[in-house]
Amino acid sequence: MRGAMSSRLFAISFDARQPERLARFWSGLLGLERADDSHGSVALLSGNDADYRLGFRPSRARKVAQNRSHFDLTSSSPEDQQETVARALGLGARHADVGQGPDVSHVVLADPEGNEFCVLEPGNKFLLGCGLIGALACDGSQAVGYFWSEALGWPLVWDQDEETAIQSPNGGTKITWGGPPLMPDPGKDLHLDLAPDDDPQGEVERLLSLGAKRLDSAGGGDGAVLMADPDGNEFRVLTHR
Repeated sequence: MRGAMSSRLFAISFDARQPERLARFWSGLLGLERADDSHGSVALLSGNDADYRLGFRPSRARKVAQNRSHFDLTSSSPEDQQETVARALGLGARHADVGQGPDVSHVVLADPEGNEFCVLEPGNKFLLGCGLIGALACDGSQAVGYFWSEALGWPLVWDQDEETAIQSPNGGTKITWGGPPLMPDPGKDLHLDLAPDDDPQGEVERLLSLGAKRLDSAGGGDGAVLMADPDGNEFRVLTHR
């Protein structure tokens, strides 16, 4: 599968009304350094074995619903979990209610622009060894999990009861999908930016053959192609290295 890969995951990007401010929050929370090649957005090096960036793209979109995608941060001990939560709150996060109930062991927070994320309790075996950003947890169908496995060349590491997960052959952050029903479009969310290994137009055609749709130019002056996966989630194919 790795040999057939034609794109790599360049960035997991936030729609941000204040990109610099949001980047400072996540940099402070995760201890990440600034990246130079940001493709028109503010970017941080993830320091993760999956070798992607965190991007923060200027957007006027307003959040109208819970994000379809969020980060699950891992913890090594109860004290570590508490320290991560305290650090997030000190940087401007707030507690968030997504219907999790009072008895859960993880803590649900939202960053300064309302993007939800979870700080997990220690002992999560599924995310063992994935790093601090253990997972990008997504609301999505089994079909979209299959699509992204083919698109990125990341093998399926979970496929059961319509829930799927993929992971880079190098390890690091897993991307998971929880199966139906699909939540409504939240207006602003996290999106994937892909960097083709070779011919960008050929890569766009390959993604179309896998079930993606072409939407339009992504704007921003970098020539990126805006597309949507089979669940309608927007993503970008970068055309300039």
